[in-house]
Amino acid sequence: MDISVVIPVFNEEESLEELHRQLAAVAPIAESESEIIFVDDGSTDGSWDVIARLAEADPRVRGIRFRRNFGKAAALEAGFQASSGKILFSMDADLQDDPAEIPDFLEMKKRTGLDVISGWKKLRHDPWHKVFPSRVFNFMVSRMTGVSLHDHNCGMKCYNREIFNEISLYGELHRFVPSLAAARGYTVGEKVIAHRARRFGHSKYGFNRFIKGFLDLLSVKFVTGYGKRPLHLFGTVGLLLFSLGAAILAYLAIRWGVSRLPCCGCELYNLSGRPAVIYSAALMLLGGQLLSIGFIAELFLSYRKSKTSDYSIKETVGAPSSPEQDGK
Repeated sequence: MDISVVIPVFNEEESLEELHRQLAAVAPIAESESEIIFVDDGSTDGSWDVIARLAEADPRVRGIRFRRNFGKAAALEAGFQASSGKILFSMDADLQDDPAEIPDFLEMKKRTGLDVISGWKKLRHDPWHKVFPSRVFNFMVSRMTGVSLHDHNCGMKCYNREIFNEISLYGELHRFVPSLAAARGYTVGEKVIAHRARRFGHSKYGFNRFIKGFLDLLSVKFVTGYGKRPLHLFGTVGLLLFSLGAAILAYLAIRWGVSRLPCCGCELYNLSGRPAVIYSAALMLLGGQLLSIGFIAELFLSYRKSKTSDYSIKETVGAPSSPEQDGK
């Protein structure tokens, strides 16, 4: 397979046949070995019946049906794992992404050699209360991950297949694939695409999407920055808090001791009931706990090594000298 297009579906019965017609008319799909994978994420309308009809009429169409709604990231993960294409596309099923953009993605990929190309809906046909929070979110993601894109939320993206041999999707991580890929050394870019107004149905996203997205952003920041060295994060914060608490306690102890010197002549300094003593002790305890968490996390990593390596190999040269070496 040359191209695989993966499309998560959740209650999009009215748009699927038109989407398939537009995809089938795209030259790179019509003229190459390609497949279109619809992943029914627990739809409660007739979406699966439409997918089954399309698969029966067109051998390029495949369908995957979930037992219930597991979320967009799970649908994309299932589609990518089932795909065979060297180049993978993701797009939404609501007809707001234009399949006619696919040739431009491929041309840009050939010209630049980028591993991930993310769509950018520069002109959006959405109400302001959806556009403004999305722009704030995109700004936060770009600043926190270091991957500067205008539209991390865009569902239309193009990927090299090998990316998903190293990245697994869950929760809301589908929107962070460019950031996760860049953290492993893959090259990322973006392309301006047309945004079409929704013709059927209604948006499936509410305010809770942004809460979940923010929490996943913190998760991505931790995993990409400290996933293989958690002690660097917990240990640094723990040492700072412990040192601050110890410094305050030392200062209080010195004042207490000096006030009791015969030659001092100053009022006796009483430590009992001082809030600073309680706060400094709490800082030391919290710092010690964070250090302990960091050491436990390091032990966990050392005994349960992840299947994914700490590095990403782009290519190799030269053949192994023996089959035994090849198996090592």
